[in-house]
Formats: sequence, C-alpha cells, structure tokens
Amino acid sequence: MGIKIGLVSCEFKNRDLGFNVSQIEKALKTVQGKADLLCFGEAFLQGFDALGWDYEEDRNIAVSMDSEVMRRICAMSLEYGTDLLFGYLEHCDRAIYSSCAVIGEGRFIHNYRRISKGWKEYRITDGHYREGADSAEFRYRGRWMKLALCGDLWDFPERFKTEHLLIWPVYVDFTREEWTQYEAEYAGQALLAADRALMINSISHKPESCGGAFFFHGGRTEKKSAQGTEDILILEME
Repeated sequence: MGIKIGLVSCEFKNRDLGFNVSQIEKALKTVQGKADLLCFGEAFLQGFDALGWDYEEDRNIAVSMDSEVMRRICAMSLEYGTDLLFGYLEHCDRAIYSSCAVIGEGRFIHNYRRISKGWKEYRITDGHYREGADSAEFRYRGRWMKLALCGDLWDFPERFKTEHLLIWPVYVDFTREEWTQYEAEYAGQALLAADRALMINSISHKPESCGGAFFFHGGRTEKKSAQGTEDILILEME
C-alpha cells in the first residue's frame, strides 16, 4: 500500500506567524484521515520575504527547532493524526538558515537546510545567514525520500539525484499567466534529479504568486492543483 501525500498550495503572510500556523491547522482539519503527510512550500512558516537582513532583528523572526511554535505544530500534527513537511526560517547557534522540517508522529524526524544561496540577499548579508551542507536522503514510513528547496535543483541538481521520491518546496512569484511559460522548464529541471518529484509553491499577494502543487513524472506534469486559489492535491505514492 502506498502513502497518501497532500500538497498544500495556500496563502502565507510575511511575518504573520499566527496566520501561517492557522493555515497549517486549517489544512490538517481539511484532510484529516485522507492523507498521511501534508507538504507546504518554502519558508511557509514565516513567509519567504519575512527577513530584513539585519541579524539582530531577524533572529527574532527565525525560530529554533525546540521553540514554542514548533512544539505547538508538533502537537497539532499529533492531534490530527497527520504528519507535516514545511519550509521555515531556522535560528540555530546564532545562524539563520532556510530550512525544511519533517514532523512524524508529533516529533522532528528530519531537518533539511537549503544548500543554495538564492534564498537570501547574499550581496549584503553577513556570516549569520548560512547554507547547509548535507543533501542526504531521509526515511519516512519505511520509504527513502529526498528534499530540495527551490534553487537547490537549479544550482546543484547533481547533488539531489535519487531513485526515490523527491519533494521540492519552492517559492516563485509568478502570476498564472507567467507560470504557463515556465511549468515545462521546472518539470524538466526536476527530472535532472528524480523521475518522480512533488513541487509545492505557496500563494502570496505582495508580490503576487499564484502558487500551485505539481506531480512531475518523467519530466512532465502528471497532476497539478488549481492555481490562484487555495487547494490541496492528494496523491497516493508507492
């Protein structure tokens, strides 16, 4: 039997932790009993443009793995019986990362840190803003999977090659009209790393992002959600 994965394309608000957590809970309520794992986009917890590139301010926006908000999200995941995968801005040892958490049975089972630098204003940031070094696979419910965040697959596709499922949270601020020009390119880029890839993009309004969730198979779009409106694409994956 496969696992049921829900790809959540919904709105985030920059620097509005309360709203973004409520969006996670709303999705948990919506799919209760219908999915094993819910996946959200890059930096979803705080919003992709939440940072101002002043460390003394940004360290209060980024959160640690053992923070109160993370404990709350773990408890919600356990309460609704659905695991979670979501991007967030992580604070650890006086450094900030663009990271992705995987929560299973109410606890962290994997934490990935983006290895490409395009998430930050690297021409002005200092050493507090860092990238990870590890792109290893992780095990979820007896299956190997791999995580990449947005620009990772453009800068280092060779480091994400896998025979297993690739999960690819992104944030790209395209309108629906613009996205039609890029969808095939993203599907082709995913194929450089994996035959099967799940891509999740969030919705935002400043700047405008139409969001969307996609199952790329063999370099083509096999299934996708509606764009420009909140939607959850549920897929059964072997």
